[in-house]
Amino acid sequence: MPYQFSEQGLALQEEVRRFMADHIYPNEAEYYEQMEEVGPHGYPPLLDKLKAAARERGLWNLFLPHLSPDAPGTKLTNLDYAPISEQLGKVGFSSEALNCNAPDTGNMEILNLYGSDRVKRDYLSPLLEGEIRSAFSMTEPDAASSDATNIGLRIEHIGDNYVLNGRKWFSSGALAERCKVLIVMGKTDLGASRHRQQSMIVVPRDAPGLSFGRHPHVFGYEDRGGHPEVIYENVRVPADHLLGEEGGGFAISQARLGPGRIHHCMRSIGVAERALELMVKRSLERSTFGSLVAQKGLIQDWIAESRIEIDMAREYVLRTAHLMDTAGNKSAATEIAGIKVAVPNIALRVIDRAIQVHGAAGVTQFFPLAHMYAHMRTLRIADGPDEVHKMTIARREIRKHQPDFRTSSTG
Repeated sequence: MPYQFSEQGLALQEEVRRFMADHIYPNEAEYYEQMEEVGPHGYPPLLDKLKAAARERGLWNLFLPHLSPDAPGTKLTNLDYAPISEQLGKVGFSSEALNCNAPDTGNMEILNLYGSDRVKRDYLSPLLEGEIRSAFSMTEPDAASSDATNIGLRIEHIGDNYVLNGRKWFSSGALAERCKVLIVMGKTDLGASRHRQQSMIVVPRDAPGLSFGRHPHVFGYEDRGGHPEVIYENVRVPADHLLGEEGGGFAISQARLGPGRIHHCMRSIGVAERALELMVKRSLERSTFGSLVAQKGLIQDWIAESRIEIDMAREYVLRTAHLMDTAGNKSAATEIAGIKVAVPNIALRVIDRAIQVHGAAGVTQFFPLAHMYAHMRTLRIADGPDEVHKMTIARREIRKHQPDFRTSSTG
């Protein structure tokens, strides 16, 4: 391959594998028992122990390659981080133990790049320490969010403040007891050009006028922190809570979502790997019609197809990560869109086969497969639906042959 991991990256990959073996897998049952006790939006005490163990091993904030040298954590390239994120994807809560969990990862990146000194002090610092959580408030119930320019929430500059009015939903994690801040995207100038109307701003969760409406469940699951509707009614925040400049929100969202998409894909490969492992183990434990399930030709075909697809997906992600490191996120835009489509779909196929091998048990709460499938299915929508990414890829391919190509006759 035209890329290779650094010595530091290889060492940390091995350290994360040991951490998973020593601390994550043995504590899975306890984590879910504690979640039953604290409720869907509570904070299981086990996480503090896991965080302490991770920091002791130097496994903290590994996702941030460009923060200032005095920020807590070890900084890695996208390429070095990819296999680490894959390992974390095998168990949902492991990312939080290393302070590498969404949406905090993307939020920390843009707070670092665009936040004022006060915003960095009040919100970025405690996020980097793993003391609080955050949410990203962009999707709206009344707008087709596959086109981010459709958003309707208003952000008006009045005196020394900005005032927000509108509704969002799928602000994932906003109901968690440790969520203290939201990053909100809205419109500041309706008369500006299409991609300069939007701005992003930081809003404390306890700001007067902020309330919660409906609580959507995803395939019947109530995820920790939820995906609530957030109502902004004359919510007033200081002017220095604006991220970057007015009209820069769309560009910031693209800067945030690019790395976020590759992180999702890295973790998705870990999900697929675990589903394959569960499928193989189950096929070795069950017999039908006089032989092990693993001895059936069809099941062997599923196992082989899964292995091939996962390995292809991994290479695609690693190539994209290397391109992001060497040529920049903008140059890797086509590849980022490609993995965002390919990897969740591959993971879904692997999980579906694993469910089938488990039979009825595969769709119950006694195995993680059903929840894994529900989560993976959302990734075909989250951070942009498959169809939009395919359209982007197609446009770039067509413009190699016809540079002035437009998607409609009106331009």
